Order: sequence, then structure tokens, then C-alpha cells
Amino acid sequence: MNEKIKNFLNSDLLEQYLLGTTSNEETLQVERYIAMYPEVRETYIELQENLEVYAKLHAIKTPDGLKDKILNQIKSEKTGRKKFFRYAIAASFAALIFAGASYIFWNQNQNLQAENIIVNNKIESLEENMRMQLEDVRNQFIVLHNPKTKKLTVKGNSKAKELKAVAYINPVKKLSYINVSKLPNLPENQCYQMWAEVNGEMINLGIIKEATDSEKLMALPYGEDAVGYITIEAEGGTTSPTVENIVANIRY
Repeated sequence: MNEKIKNFLNSDLLEQYLLGTTSNEETLQVERYIAMYPEVRETYIELQENLEVYAKLHAIKTPDGLKDKILNQIKSEKTGRKKFFRYAIAASFAALIFAGASYIFWNQNQNLQAENIIVNNKIESLEENMRMQLEDVRNQFIVLHNPKTKKLTVKGNSKAKELKAVAYINPVKKLSYINVSKLPNLPENQCYQMWAEVNGEMINLGIIKEATDSEKLMALPYGEDAVGYITIEAEGGTTSPTVENIVANIRY
């Protein structure tokens, strides 16, 4: 046995290795010696066997009932964990239900707010329409019954000889209306359209679908030296009048 191995065996590194108290560096050294040198490996095996015998001789007998106590403790812990998991799951479900209910209430509240806005907008729109209709009725009454109102008889030209209309102009209130009482028949692909030229601007007043009775008036934009036109256009109307298809002029 060489001196190097002898010195190693005389140290307590093998014993410390068996007890698990060596450092990382010492552990690597012991394992290297066990693998390289038979003398060290034999000594290691012998020490290991002696340690097992010593452990058996000095083993403490397990107290009576310890096994049952341990099993009962394990069962108790399992039961506690099961209860905990049940409570945790129940709490999770409760949290999910609360979150779901909160979202539903929030969503319903958002929907109600949106519906409330729509309803308010509709009410405002209806109120505005009613206000405009009442104002129009009031203006028509003024035009028809005010002594300052001028009545202009409107007749169609050679393209619409049967056309008859009356324009009502009130320069004091600055209101203008027209009542088209008779319109000649047109092919299905044509229509009558009303226009007004006020202060150099041509205004489209829409399609005249049918003649009206004497109590139904169509508003005309008021202006000094304004001119109204009735034209024949293609079905659906157009954005600018067709000059060659003018069938009536109203100067007011």
C-alpha cells in the first residue's frame, strides 16, 4: 500500500462520507479514491457493513400504537385537506357566481342606459317633429288668413296644360307656400319635381307625388325676387333641374 492511500485511510474522510458530512470537494475526492483503489473500496464496504450492524444493535423499538397514531394523523390531515379543498372550491364557485352576477347586472345596466338614450333621442326627435309641424300649421294659417298675403295663380305651359296651382306669398311674415291642385298624368318612368331659386341658389324641394286639396300647402323658401319651378324629371328625381323640362314658373 503506497503512502498516498495509507494517508487517506488514516484520515476520517470515509467515515464522514458515510455520515454525509463531507464538503462537495471532499465528496468528489472520496468517490474518486473508491473508484480507483481496491484497498479504499474494501475499507469503504467494511465500514458500511459495520455501520449497518451498529444501527441495528442500537435501534430503538417503535412504541406500541405509534403506527396507528401516525395513520390516524394522516387520515385527519387528509380529511382536513378535503374540507379545505371543499371550502376552497365552494368559495371559488361563490366568487364565480358573484362575478357572473355582477357582470350580468353591469351588462343589464349598460343596456338600460343605451335603451334610455335611444328612447330619449326618439322623444326629442318626436318633440322636434311636432314643434316643426305645429309651426308649419301656424304659418299656413297666417298665410291663408292674413290680408297681406298675395295669391298667385300658376298654370302649366304647353308640356303640362292641365297643371293648376296657387302660390301664397306674405312679404310681412316672409312666408311662401304653394298648393298644387291639379297635375297632368305622366308615364311611370317620370315625375314632377319642385324647385326654388332664392338669392341665386337653386333649392331642391322634392318630388310632387300628387295634387293636393286646397288646405294642403307646400312650403316655399322665401326670398326677394325668388322664383319657383316645376319640372318633369326621370322617376326618382334629380339633383339639378332639367331646364328644357320646366312646365311652370312661379315668381314671388
